[in-house]
Amino acid sequence: MKIGLISDTHSFLDNSVFDYFKECDEIWHAGDFGNVSVYDQLNAFKPTVGVYGNIDGQDVRIVLKEDLFFEREGVKIYMTHIGGSPGKYSARVKQHLLNYKPAVFVCGHSHILRVMSDPAYNNMLYLNPGAAGKEGFHKMRTIMRFEILAGKIEKLQVIELGMRGK
Repeated sequence: MKIGLISDTHSFLDNSVFDYFKECDEIWHAGDFGNVSVYDQLNAFKPTVGVYGNIDGQDVRIVLKEDLFFEREGVKIYMTHIGGSPGKYSARVKQHLLNYKPAVFVCGHSHILRVMSDPAYNNMLYLNPGAAGKEGFHKMRTIMRFEILAGKIEKLQVIELGMRGK
């Protein structure tokens, strides 16, 4: 299964995302869509799962949840927008990690691209795709693409969409 991972679009959806995600089976959006139109465009293109973020209004919140627990190809995934980072999770996130025991934790919010293993949670894979939108302090707009194969994340790629102001 091929996955396109995006976050923090803040109402801006770069057209190149559709090219980069054309081979994907599913798109995951880790929150801060900005408006429900971003979700609708992605979901019309490929099946899209996501969570709402702190900037998202009622139009997004009535469609999506704050926390998403799901499984793909035998891999347990937990997604939320404000997730913190390894060693710096909120009490709410820690409780979900302990209860659900995901193999992959996906979050956004920080606008900081980060991929790492968290040994405190059974080497869970922590994924934050950075920010794909033009709002925020990040310099480069980024997304990720990867495959889930035989219960493992494979062929993970970071894709740079261009500088934030462009």
